Amino acid sequence: MVLSPRMPDLASLETLQAVVGTGSLNAAAAELGLTQQAVSARIRSMEAQLGVALLTRTPQGSVPTQSGRLVAEWADRLLTLAGEFDAGLAALRLERRDRLRLAASLTVAEHLLPRWLVSFAANHEHAPKVSFTAANSDHVFDLVRAGDVELGFVEGSRVPTGLRSRTIARDELVLVVAPDHPWARLRRPVDATELARTPLVTREEGSGTREFFERALTRTLGPTRTVVPPALELSTTASVRAAVIAGAGPAVLSNLSVADDIGRRLVHVPILDLDLARPLRAVWTAGAQPGAGAAREFLAHIGQNRLPRD
Repeated sequence: MVLSPRMPDLASLETLQAVVGTGSLNAAAAELGLTQQAVSARIRSMEAQLGVALLTRTPQGSVPTQSGRLVAEWADRLLTLAGEFDAGLAALRLERRDRLRLAASLTVAEHLLPRWLVSFAANHEHAPKVSFTAANSDHVFDLVRAGDVELGFVEGSRVPTGLRSRTIARDELVLVVAPDHPWARLRRPVDATELARTPLVTREEGSGTREFFERALTRTLGPTRTVVPPALELSTTASVRAAVIAGAGPAVLSNLSVADDIGRRLVHVPILDLDLARPLRAVWTAGAQPGAGAAREFLAHIGQNRLPRD
């Protein structure tokens, strides 16, 4: 629906309603906190815009014409709805400050997000109520696009069209094996070709970790590289780590997720000529930063309180 250019603005309708209700321009001006001249100018401008006379000026005051009384009645209904609309928007703004909905890929959800949230709450007297969903990166993108969360966190450089992002930390993927795996005794790095031809324990498709690793292999070996089916595909980083420890095969995982196990239950195997450093990103729907409220404050807090390893 396209409104006519003769449709008056709400302030003008509110002015007419005040004049009709009080019976004079001066009384309406006092009620609205305006000068009498400003009220008179608004009425004249609206009469010119509508093409009808709204008031008759008399020595006793301003009397609405028949058209003016009818327009004032319509304005009353419209302004009531506008008031409800304004109150609803205020509630939404309050909700943005009082509630924070997040989604994060598993690496961020398991190893970074908890300490960010604890630190955020400790620095805010009235911290918002937080809910978050842990999912793979593709699902995080879907939740942000749908408006189900205000802010998402993913791994890697890829961000779909229509979403904005900012790097908030950095991570590196590492190759790990069980202590009894043959690679644990190698005295040399594993090269990219050997790694690409080895069945690995991996996350499911849609995982940011898996996608970033496969893109790194393609950059090094080319798009025609040999593709070997995974030894296992699992839905969480913890299950991949457990499968490697149990001897299911090698895996390429976030250093954040295996650092405590390397040297104990896992062995780190160096990789030759493969760049596996990656950014961790915050993503949202529009604007140079998230909309005003808890999401923007949380993102700013992360930027100001990174640990050295970030």
